[in-house]
Amino acid sequence: MNISKNGIIDFIVITIGTIICGAATYFFMVPSNLAIASVSGVAILIGKFIPLSKSVLILILNVVLLVISWFFVDREFTIKSAYPSVGLPVVMMVFEYFTPNYHGVMNDQFLDMICYLFLCDLGIALMVVRNASSGGLDVLYKMANKYLSIDFGVATSVVGIVISAPAIFIYDSKTGVLSILGTYITGIIIDHYVFGMTTKLKICILSKKYEEICEYILNELHSGVTIYEASGGFTGEKIKELNVIVNRNEYAKIMKYLKSADPDAFATVTNIHDVMYRPKRISKSDSVK
Repeated sequence: MNISKNGIIDFIVITIGTIICGAATYFFMVPSNLAIASVSGVAILIGKFIPLSKSVLILILNVVLLVISWFFVDREFTIKSAYPSVGLPVVMMVFEYFTPNYHGVMNDQFLDMICYLFLCDLGIALMVVRNASSGGLDVLYKMANKYLSIDFGVATSVVGIVISAPAIFIYDSKTGVLSILGTYITGIIIDHYVFGMTTKLKICILSKKYEEICEYILNELHSGVTIYEASGGFTGEKIKELNVIVNRNEYAKIMKYLKSADPDAFATVTNIHDVMYRPKRISKSDSVK
């Protein structure tokens, strides 16, 4: 069986993401009983009444959700979700084995919530950028969207509140409020991580030395560039505009080059959240248009 380089990278990144999520859940979420919208949150709630470890409860819940997903949601989605869904509770079991008497290090629910959110959402973001899913409650979100025609974002919010709110009565008001707050913040942090990992920069350059700058972009940055005809609104002067999309490291290089090559150049920079393209060898004939 042939395994591509991208497949190996996907596996490694998803594994790292799963380990990070498992560590965040075990070391920060569980000790403070934070029922932040997730299968782990559900396990924390029912763990108050069922004498099983949180890792075992999470494993049982995830397996049930995977079965539901297989028959009622999407089989491809189920396959992609299976590894992290099973992997997370297994990671927690490993931590339970080596630190059986762990009861938290922060001794502060708010700090535990912050640490959990930033760590777990980083793990989830790593999975998302590799086109995978952490599984779990994503199954319920997709079911609500598929069968009830509820917007995915609305479904996420509703299910999140339904899970987090009972913590007020099962534990205490502070735990409940922090669980609800964490549920709200988690989506914001995930977006920050995901877009931060995929964000590129679009630079529009107006310069009389456009040919020299274009050569630098092609031969030094090995990036593509598009040339437009532009004219000044005040003078009517014709000029070439270069458009190039780069990462942050390339951005620093090209801006440094511009300052030395043409201090009079005019450049604007905008964020690009994602780019779809087919990687290829850059040559002047297929890059300059």
